[in-house]
Amino acid sequence: MSKHKTESAESLGHWLLQVFILAIVIFGLYIFMFRVLLANETITGPSMQPTFENNDRVIAVRHSKLSRGDIVILRAPDQPGALYIKRIIGVPGDSIKSKNDVMYINGKPIKEPYLTEYKKKLAKGQLYTNNFSLQQLYHVKRVPKDCYFVMGDHRNVSKDSRMLGFIKKKDIVGEVKLRYFPFDQIQWFK
Repeated sequence: MSKHKTESAESLGHWLLQVFILAIVIFGLYIFMFRVLLANETITGPSMQPTFENNDRVIAVRHSKLSRGDIVILRAPDQPGALYIKRIIGVPGDSIKSKNDVMYINGKPIKEPYLTEYKKKLAKGQLYTNNFSLQQLYHVKRVPKDCYFVMGDHRNVSKDSRMLGFIKKKDIVGEVKLRYFPFDQIQWFK
């Protein structure tokens, strides 16, 4: 075997080894990102319509600072292994009340523009969000420490904190930041 063929074979082998090592590093980074930093999930069910539809694909950021209005992926308290997507309505310390389709947080009405589309479809006098307060639901005045009160945007079909109770911070997988599918509806969320 000539010296040129030997050097060529060694350089091909060296190049293949480098490609293999690079592929392992990239795969390891991908696994790390989606186990520790991000969550890639598929939406199922109607509870967040019209904001999200069935089979929308989203990326959520784990370990983010959560605020009222954020959309989160959470571990379902009533179905082991299942995940829900909901909007944070109340943060620790908030008092919450819904009266005549107006949500009051700490006694002040809040704007919920994501409900407008469905509210328009209701018959006159029909409520989209039934009246409730934390006092009526759980005999407490405020959202407990390290807990959140979450609701779906499609209020009359959503299984949320009104039925499931407060969601513990440790059960929130992440905050939704990006819808990347369907491609014609790509959207960043605050």
